[in-house]
Amino acid sequence: MEIAENAALVVVDVQKGFDEPDFWGRRNNPEADENIASLIDAWQATGRPVVFVRHDSSKPDSPLREGHEGNGFKEYVEQRRGKGAAAELFVTKTVNSAFYGTPDLHAWFKAEGIAQFVVAGIQTNMCAETTARMGGNLGYEVLFALDATYTFDLEGPFGWRRSADELAQASAVSLHGGGFATVVTTKEVVAAVVATA
Repeated sequence: MEIAENAALVVVDVQKGFDEPDFWGRRNNPEADENIASLIDAWQATGRPVVFVRHDSSKPDSPLREGHEGNGFKEYVEQRRGKGAAAELFVTKTVNSAFYGTPDLHAWFKAEGIAQFVVAGIQTNMCAETTARMGGNLGYEVLFALDATYTFDLEGPFGWRRSADELAQASAVSLHGGGFATVVTTKEVVAAVVATA
């Protein structure tokens, strides 16, 4: 795997509001936060650009709504913002895709000459997956760091329920098998980044 010298890391919605289990239910992948932190560290240490995305929910009961403490980034992300030598972008959005946020992520990537990016964050099968899918559709080379994401158990139509692990696997299979993104591990990505430093 090759990581371009200007490949961006897109950190999606790593917000305090996702630490409210009474609202979201059972999550998977307890190592996700540690993996997200290690990706940010690797990007900043090698002078690569990082995009921090925040979801400003328009739903009045959402832990991610503006004005609520849960809207803020988790502490380990907030502590790392502004610490890298490379360009950094802060995007806010009210929908799933980081490409439908402010400022315009696609325009920023084009202006910076970025053709490859890595997705990490929350939730695997929602905003992280949607951002990866759109990136693939827009012609970017997308790497999806599956173990640097997590999600929650979910109920859908017809009384179907899927566990967080099942949903994460389905996202990985759809993204990878559908050609939207290459699904990778944090360890693989960090090794590739360090190798080109």
